[in-house]
Amino acid sequence: MVQTIRIEAESREQAGKGAARATRKGGLVPAVIYGAKQEATLIALDPRDIMKELHKGGWQSHLYEVAVKGGGTERTLMRDIQFHPVSDRPIHVDFQRLAAGQKIRVKVLVSFLNEDTCPGIKTGGVLNVVRRDIEVFADPDQVPEAFEIDLAAAEIGDSLRWSAVKDQFGTRAVIDRDFVVATVAAPTVVEDIAPVVAAPVEPAPVKGKGGKAAAAPAAAAKAPAKKK
Repeated sequence: MVQTIRIEAESREQAGKGAARATRKGGLVPAVIYGAKQEATLIALDPRDIMKELHKGGWQSHLYEVAVKGGGTERTLMRDIQFHPVSDRPIHVDFQRLAAGQKIRVKVLVSFLNEDTCPGIKTGGVLNVVRRDIEVFADPDQVPEAFEIDLAAAEIGDSLRWSAVKDQFGTRAVIDRDFVVATVAAPTVVEDIAPVVAAPVEPAPVKGKGGKAAAAPAAAAKAPAKKK
């Protein structure tokens, strides 16, 4: 199941661009916790904690327990991260507060098993991944780390669909049909085509007076014989 990660945060009192800039100047990242029909909670985070989650990957499907100093603990999902256009540093984070019994909409990564022994790939096929993650509705305590699809029997031309996921953990896909997650495609054959060499173009004859073609220039005259 999905892991719960604890993040320490400081409380912020003021909202707005000016207050957010002041928070960044202080070396922290402004953030907000919203949802569950409660007032938004303004917080500030250590940027190193955010970067750590980004480097791990899969942060959109993790549960975060945000502990606010001097306040309580909020159970959340990290919904959005805004970045500086030049430095790519995080400049704002949005957390969604989770209510008891609430279904959440999350993206779960897809993992492919037995890719090395897949018969379609071993005979030259290529795994074409259509969806690297699948968006589902899930219970917060039942969100998997990844959905697994077994390639042990996949041949060239096979399509691996949502129904091929080994365990869906009681989730419901946002797309209401048995959509394609990946295919085993045939190898692309590139034919060697010989380059076409254009035939040499002969120069058009030069016309003389009266429209007749001029005679070809005479061969170079022999050099005069040397006097003995």
